[in-house]
Amino acid sequence: MHELGIVMHVIKSVENVAQENQLDSISAVTLEIGEVSGVVHHYLTDCWAWAVKKTDILKDAELRIESLPAVTHCDGCQADYPTVEYGKICPHCGSDKTWLLTGTEMNIKEIEVPLPDSGDS
Repeated sequence: MHELGIVMHVIKSVENVAQENQLDSISAVTLEIGEVSGVVHHYLTDCWAWAVKKTDILKDAELRIESLPAVTHCDGCQADYPTVEYGKICPHCGSDKTWLLTGTEMNIKEIEVPLPDSGDS
């Protein structure tokens, strides 16, 4: 399960951003994960729930996941098409001279910070 390693790397990266920006807490982190990245979303969220409890800055942070579609490019006809639906063979021209354009990436898209307390109780 490489999801725990991913979570630990994301936490470290977010903690570094928080430190650079003098933040006390993070309320949510949004990750973009490619459709064919090999990351299992429910494993990732389980690891996140366990790991953030061991931090100060992220202890209550929500993990949000946005899936990025896998897209393949065909060198034969220059078309782009959905990888998961059609695989390596281009549905437009039948060529196998294709390559994965997107779908394996994983990015930290957003780091959300709680609004400051206005003191208007």
